[in-house]
Amino acid sequence: MSSIEAPLATAWKTKPLGELFEVVGGGTPSKKEPSYYGGNIPWATIRDMHSATLTKTEHTITDQGLQASSAKLIPAGEVIMASRVGLGKACLLHQDTAINQDIRALIPRNTDAIDRRFCLYWLQTQVDAIIDAGSGATVQGIKLPFIKSLPFPGIPMEKQKRVVAVLDKAFAALGRASTNAEANLADAKNLFSAKLRRIFQHEAKDWEKHLLPQLCTHFGRGKSRHRPRNDPSLYGGEFPFIQTGDISEADHFLRDYRQTYSQAGLDQSKLWPQGTICIAIVGATIGETAILSFDACFPDSVIGLRPDPERLDPEFTEYMLQAFKEDLKQAGKGSARDNINLRTFEMQRFPVPDLAMQQRVVNDLSDARLAADQLTALYSEKVSDLDALRQSLLQAAFTGRLA
Repeated sequence: MSSIEAPLATAWKTKPLGELFEVVGGGTPSKKEPSYYGGNIPWATIRDMHSATLTKTEHTITDQGLQASSAKLIPAGEVIMASRVGLGKACLLHQDTAINQDIRALIPRNTDAIDRRFCLYWLQTQVDAIIDAGSGATVQGIKLPFIKSLPFPGIPMEKQKRVVAVLDKAFAALGRASTNAEANLADAKNLFSAKLRRIFQHEAKDWEKHLLPQLCTHFGRGKSRHRPRNDPSLYGGEFPFIQTGDISEADHFLRDYRQTYSQAGLDQSKLWPQGTICIAIVGATIGETAILSFDACFPDSVIGLRPDPERLDPEFTEYMLQAFKEDLKQAGKGSARDNINLRTFEMQRFPVPDLAMQQRVVNDLSDARLAADQLTALYSEKVSDLDALRQSLLQAAFTGRLA
């Protein structure tokens, strides 16, 4: 039997949390009284619960604010949990902290009988049950009777501390592995963008610059003439209807869509052929691009361009537009709603080499994209596996099965 296994050989009996803890709620001082805020008392909300230990709060309150509200000052070292909005969140308090009404503090009735880190680890095993118990049409919350009914392991302090020591050691190692995996994941995601920047910031310096409309057989905005645009008769047919959100979620090629046009929708629009490059020109998705992998319609919030096959490679063009996306976004600044238009492309020249060089660039970037995707998938799986292992260790620890 291992040293880990010894204190956890049998499943533990549990007691309702309410028998072992006082569950304390909080409150919010009136926002209409400025004198209640800006004092030296940390006042925690769900937004402050970022990690296992809450060290700093966004807001502070005064003694007057504390006394004039239902906010409660919870001693340093105690455990708090979210009871609304951020269900599943829990942390230890680094300092005496007041809490608002979305948080509950778990104060042991016998302070010498409960290890607070043991309590925090245990709460992490209850996340699914807590979230499942959430109710409310808009803001999910759990009720006090549910919290008090949660099954807390009724084991001696000595065993609690041994469990904490085992989990601390295991999670420290997992934390180091997770940090490395996250760093590798970030590097993998950056592999393609780094290659893209290198080509269009350095290698492209000697390429001739051209206006895109002059290198295309078709260049224009999409069409959606019917009003109102949400007329149900326009939708539900066989013709894909692409919108800016579809473009932002694509990866070089646009392969999926959420909406379709009927024949009536097509009649008031325009069907762009497979291979058309789509450019989102308004709002949050401004500058996003993708190549159609099927014939589709799109509205006037999207520009479509069809490269002249004797002068411009479609994949090269989309990669180039990715490289200059931030420039396009900047060109759209200054109005009530960010936007770019056809004139943006009539004014901006882009570096375009001969077709042979374009194809070499496409091959290099496609290889880099494939490598980045493969590495991203690999390290994403590693991160996921580490998260699963952490949960497995927690479950094993709190059922007496850790080995």
